[in-house]
Amino acid sequence: MNGLVPSSSSWSVSEESLRRYVRFASESCIQELLSSSEAGRFGNASNGWKMVRHDQNGVEISKRDSGSLHAFRSRRILTSVSPEQFITVANAIDAAKQWEGDLVEATHIREIDENLSVIRLRFGENSKPLFRNREFIVYERRETMQDGTLVVAVASLPKEMAEGLEPTKKKKNNSIRGFLVESGWVLEKLEDTSCMITYVVQLDPAGWLPKCFVNRLNTKLVMIIDNLRKLAQASLPSLPPP
Repeated sequence: MNGLVPSSSSWSVSEESLRRYVRFASESCIQELLSSSEAGRFGNASNGWKMVRHDQNGVEISKRDSGSLHAFRSRRILTSVSPEQFITVANAIDAAKQWEGDLVEATHIREIDENLSVIRLRFGENSKPLFRNREFIVYERRETMQDGTLVVAVASLPKEMAEGLEPTKKKKNNSIRGFLVESGWVLEKLEDTSCMITYVVQLDPAGWLPKCFVNRLNTKLVMIIDNLRKLAQASLPSLPPP
């Protein structure tokens, strides 16, 4: 990979290489999120998405298989939260807290563009085995499309690039993991203050976790919408008394 320079004990990654990679990868993720949100709607082809269930809360959960990889999609209409309100909690840090409560560090370490940043997420000793004492470097990109649709893309950086961001900081016990997750939200405005929320997640694109474990965790992740809805509603200002 251009910009990655080996040394006797570590790698380093140039700022230009980081910018090129993150801009390209995030743009690809944005387009994939839009395609996934439109699949099976308005007469569009399903593109491999198959409904798994539709629960009593109105959450539609779908799954798409691609070889050994599985992507999950959760879709819900929220009648009391607007896209502008929900997007305040549709971010890498609030989502990470849903994955695992023992998030001990969440730091913006690079601002690539006004709408594109790189974030360190570090989990502690009390986390579940997948996250325990692990560190993930992710990008977060936020876009507003011409029709007003809001899109947020979040994905892990490759392990070598993540480690190369701070080559002088020695990582012990192989703490950094790469390509754990590719995910994001598509927020579409409906009538009044309602909106359609689509959350898409593909865990473990690199393929280093057991499939049965990935499938169980994916099922949990698609339910993040409801937890974030509650956060968004809790942050709404209270109406003044009549």
